[in-house]
Amino acid sequence: MQPWPAPAHALPGADVVEVLQSDGSSGLSEAEASRRLHACGTNSLTIRGGKPGWLKFLLQFNNPLLITLLVVGAVKALLGYPRDALVIWSVTVINAVIGFVQESKAEGAIAALARSVHTEVEVVRGDVRQRLASEQLVPGDLVQLEAGARVPADLRLLAGRNLQTDESALTGESLPVSKGTTAVETAAPLAERIGMAYAGSYVTAGRGLGLVVATGDTTEVGRISTSLQEQVDLTTPLTRKFGRFSRSLLRVILVLASLTFLLGLARGRGADEMFDGAVALAVGAIPEELPAIVTITLAIGVHRMAQRRAIIRKLPAVEALGSTTVICSDKTGTLTQNQMTVQHLYGGGQLVAIEDLWPGVGLSGTSNVALQETLLAGLLCNDARPSSREGLVGDPTEMALLVAADAAGIVRQAALDSHPRRDAIPFESEQQFMATLHGSERILLKGSVEAVLDRCSRQLDGDGQPEDLDQEAIEAAVAAMAARGERVLAFAIGQAGPAQVQLEHHHVAADLDFLGLQGMLDPPRPEAIRAVAACQAAGIRVKMITGDHLETARAIASQMGIGSPTWSSDGVEVTAIDGRQLAELTPDAIAELVDRVDVFARVAPAQKLQLVQALQANGEVVAMTGDGVNDAPALKQADIGIAMGAGGTEVARQAADMLLTDDNFATIEAAVEEGRTVYLNLRKTIAFVLPVNGGASMTILLGALLATPLPVTALQVLWLNMICSLTMSIALAFEPVAPWLMQQPPRPPQQPLLTGSLIRRVLVVSLFNWMVIFGLFFWSEQRLGDLALARTMAVQGLVLAHLVYLVSISQWRTTLMALPRLGWRALATAPAVPLGIVGTVVVQWIFSQTASMNRFFGTAPLNLEQLGMCALPMLLMLPVAWLGERLDPTDEHVAPGPVSGRTVRLGA
Repeated sequence: MQPWPAPAHALPGADVVEVLQSDGSSGLSEAEASRRLHACGTNSLTIRGGKPGWLKFLLQFNNPLLITLLVVGAVKALLGYPRDALVIWSVTVINAVIGFVQESKAEGAIAALARSVHTEVEVVRGDVRQRLASEQLVPGDLVQLEAGARVPADLRLLAGRNLQTDESALTGESLPVSKGTTAVETAAPLAERIGMAYAGSYVTAGRGLGLVVATGDTTEVGRISTSLQEQVDLTTPLTRKFGRFSRSLLRVILVLASLTFLLGLARGRGADEMFDGAVALAVGAIPEELPAIVTITLAIGVHRMAQRRAIIRKLPAVEALGSTTVICSDKTGTLTQNQMTVQHLYGGGQLVAIEDLWPGVGLSGTSNVALQETLLAGLLCNDARPSSREGLVGDPTEMALLVAADAAGIVRQAALDSHPRRDAIPFESEQQFMATLHGSERILLKGSVEAVLDRCSRQLDGDGQPEDLDQEAIEAAVAAMAARGERVLAFAIGQAGPAQVQLEHHHVAADLDFLGLQGMLDPPRPEAIRAVAACQAAGIRVKMITGDHLETARAIASQMGIGSPTWSSDGVEVTAIDGRQLAELTPDAIAELVDRVDVFARVAPAQKLQLVQALQANGEVVAMTGDGVNDAPALKQADIGIAMGAGGTEVARQAADMLLTDDNFATIEAAVEEGRTVYLNLRKTIAFVLPVNGGASMTILLGALLATPLPVTALQVLWLNMICSLTMSIALAFEPVAPWLMQQPPRPPQQPLLTGSLIRRVLVVSLFNWMVIFGLFFWSEQRLGDLALARTMAVQGLVLAHLVYLVSISQWRTTLMALPRLGWRALATAPAVPLGIVGTVVVQWIFSQTASMNRFFGTAPLNLEQLGMCALPMLLMLPVAWLGERLDPTDEHVAPGPVSGRTVRLGA
């Protein structure tokens, strides 16, 4: 490469090619590109580190509950109780370490998943077009740009056609900027460099060809992003809700602790003893493990979704998925297989099935010139191409047209040689057509039936002669194809001048000759059919929003089970509406319509946004799929924007909350299932943890009221909390998807964290815990006369009872029931809970049976008879757990409701 005589934007394109020692038509050779990659490095920005590890660790203590424990520990240390202070601090540090490790894993996992979604670019190397990861670009590479693409590096534009880019991230300019190839002054500001396309901007319209002039940190975005940090925000509405809950709980705990201290003093107890009681109540009531468990559960959900091919880009989407009530899905490639094949042709007044036209003998089997020209137009007005590595490359619809032409005996290269392309108007969703100009003095148009017919005044007959346009016959052929679920494309031809080298919109605005139709079928994905049924059983309505023909949408929706069937003169069909009808409605009418219609066809991108807003106005939680440039507003507006990771544009991906790596609707259903699992596991954790804290707090408060010795000390309460956190409650975060979960209705998004039913469950189990502690303590003290032994039995009885409660609240309850049928294989379905139980038994044995732990925690070893007494609460917990399940069901039976197939709780 040569020295730059001036900045790239100030040099003509030919001079830039010369400086970079490249070629404006064939690009670099593979060998030269490899050499430059080694010399210049990959095309990626250097990521600066986020918060340092020590700061992340200290931030784990930025929680009012943990801060209170740290203060309590400090007070105990100042009062001369270093052992108590050490244990209190140890518990807070252990929870901080757990939170730090899991949060670091979560941040790393999410950042890695984000990096795993590579941007691919169209590059010309050695005169061969190929797709490469954007990281492989080097200065001198020749890059093709098209609508929806993210500009991968700083490019000097060499050619362009209606090219516009969104440079708002760099310049703040809110409107797309028109681009050209003209050089500008050296001092021109970035926003006025029309011959440049900068990394990080997006192509909003048109096409272009550019030469890479800068990559990685040497790009404009690389220069200005010196403070770029790799940070993943783990804050979600749920974690903020936990923060508010923690602050409210802290106020209650402080009031109760103060009340305990004052009541004890009033009953004549010593200040030291009652301060210990107040501390024991405070540390017993504080669920210090909850913040870490929330982070762990969310991180597990993100990891599981990634395993099921749904990549979460924004963590709040995990929660929103559990509340989704409506999924608005595109048809092509998401609900269908995205493997188009031409099924029928229409031209010259003749509608034929493809297999009837040439049973292996090629196009010579028909003399219909209009059909021949329709197939030729499908080949020429086409951007798909053969690839030695990937077979055919391009849009599935265009690939189907190439296959049809090839099957008819048309040789692609010979056709391209006879009709070389001079210019093109690329397809864009607003105009719904593509047009090409050829050296054979013909203009070809391909697009939707409506867009093409609006520009035609004649049609070709079977002999290739112009005749009056028979729109009624054409529409009948369209209806026949669409009724079979086929996507219909129309083709037209126009005359170009011998010296014409540019194609403008006015050249295809009118006076074209209609050639014919090609109807192609993209069959539904079998797994998507099952996923739609599963969503509907879960009370989630699925709506199809497509740009395809109305009859095609109806046919596919009928096969998918989407929409409400109605009777018509042609039989049973799905209620559907198209974009033209939608455009005539007021916002209020759309809001009413969207609640009863599930199939929308010929929908423009702006109308997708209207539909999302109408659904949200009706109180729905909306998930929306999209893959195009103009889908971005709808994706941002939706509660969960879902972009296609394989076939979507970069603009759509950046606007989305979640990416589907396989572009499959079944993956959406799987992600919803995982989102519900995250919330369910969090509720289970709360239902398990709070009764332990509640029981211990009630015990200490009542001990103060009754002027009795404390049944458990502050150190023993901290041990209880630590065991519940480390060996039992975390096991609930790893619970797998419940088999009944997708048979329940969506969770109301406004549902509080602590529902009335959950509060009732917590109170009932807390009361039982208090009875266990008090009962075992007083029985043991009266009978054995040993305070340490009585306290040890109270702690052990509570822990053993909670092992039963853990089983009852987890999926292991049904696993145990399946043991006779499945044997020990059933344990593999939910291994975390049995591992937690084994771990709890081991540490509790150490807690009571080892001398060092006896001295530290003030416990005493138990004999077999005493251990048997401690196990008695396990039997008593069974009816309590049953009652808790009745008060706050986690396994609700559901049935379809009477309206729109929604799901309602029985007895709700």
